[in-house]
Amino acid sequence: MKNGKIKNIKKQLLSDNWYTLNKFTFDYQKEDGSWETQQREAYDRGNGAAILLYNKKKGAVLLTRQFRMPTYVNGNDDGMMIEVCAGLLDGDNPEDCIKKEVEEETGYLINDVQKVYESYMSPGSVTEILHLFIGAYEDRMKVGEGGGADDETENIEVLEYSFEKALKLIEAGDIKDAKTIMLLQYAAINKILD
Repeated sequence: MKNGKIKNIKKQLLSDNWYTLNKFTFDYQKEDGSWETQQREAYDRGNGAAILLYNKKKGAVLLTRQFRMPTYVNGNDDGMMIEVCAGLLDGDNPEDCIKKEVEEETGYLINDVQKVYESYMSPGSVTEILHLFIGAYEDRMKVGEGGGADDETENIEVLEYSFEKALKLIEAGDIKDAKTIMLLQYAAINKILD
């Protein structure tokens, strides 16, 4: 770590039940040169990858729907979220990870993916960097049913929408997932499906 305005970092493990939650106590130098002690909690679930799958010929995108408990307890009435395909790296490089996740979640075997950017999705509390990709799919690439890995209790539904409908779902508030909104907007701005 290279920030000279931070010193005396102490880390305390609060939980490692699902992933890791640490409490950090540190001294931070303010603009006036004085130092103050601060405390922050950081949830480390590892880094991940996500992809917008698109089919230019059909003018369509593949998305997924699954139950997300954190959204359910925070106002999402049924807890279901429409999202792009995504997963944790689990030791893989981002490109290999996203290809594996695409096959597990959607049943499509894709070879070519294009990384568009990286993002911290919730930098105030989560350490995760998300590697964001786009990739073309065709019907002939379908090799399985998808739905997620059996041992991960995901119960994923695969959705194919016209690109226009997917954008309207954002406007209607039916797509609220940040990575999905970012990738759909990236595709719109860069005219990926034109």
